[in-house]
Amino acid sequence: MDAPGGTLPDAPDAQTTVTEKGLPLAILKDQVAIWTSPVRIRPHDLIWLLPLGAATGVTLATDTDAMRDLSRNPGFNKDSVNASNALLGAEIAIPVTLYGVGLFGGDAHARQTGILSGEALADSVVVDQVAKIIFRRERPLYNHAAGDFFSSKTGENNSFPSSHSMLAWSIAAVIAGEYPSKWVQAGAYSLATSVSLMRVLGQEHFPTDVLVGGAAGWLIGHYVFKKHPLRPVTNTARGKS
Repeated sequence: MDAPGGTLPDAPDAQTTVTEKGLPLAILKDQVAIWTSPVRIRPHDLIWLLPLGAATGVTLATDTDAMRDLSRNPGFNKDSVNASNALLGAEIAIPVTLYGVGLFGGDAHARQTGILSGEALADSVVVDQVAKIIFRRERPLYNHAAGDFFSSKTGENNSFPSSHSMLAWSIAAVIAGEYPSKWVQAGAYSLATSVSLMRVLGQEHFPTDVLVGGAAGWLIGHYVFKKHPLRPVTNTARGKS
């Protein structure tokens, strides 16, 4: 996954724009790259890995106190959760709309953004679900916000990482990459940040959950964007997709 100051993993050679038909294979290749990425870490990656690791350490140390200090008013928490769902839904609607515009309006750039957002979302879902199974962290409203990892009591209701954050940031990374306007980037990342914040205020996730989920989502989305530079999709290619 491309990252500031380096790559994780090493960026692949430029590939043609992925089409709907090629999505399953593209996602499979992404998963291989994602799960083997630690072996490709290089010294220059420490420029961003160290700050991320430090921030994660701080949030882990303060997760319980932070969540105990936040409001546990059921109405407020529910409103925050509903807001996070609505914001994520709105964010997902953006690439869906772009895909429709690209498919029916002949806009190759918009179509690519929609497809790549779908690829990044699928990658994030796989990574998120595997991580949840591995770490099995209790949610903030359980066990007085102890936030225990590897708990046998979570079932399928695991907290780490935050799915909403990972999905939101993966979409934001693709959109911000495809449309590098400062306004677009500010809007995309503000929306993703709001989704993450609402998950914490809703007592659904600890700060560490949304931090790691957001970072992983951004890395996945940015990797997918860099992997598929735009090449115009011809009418013939569109018909075969």
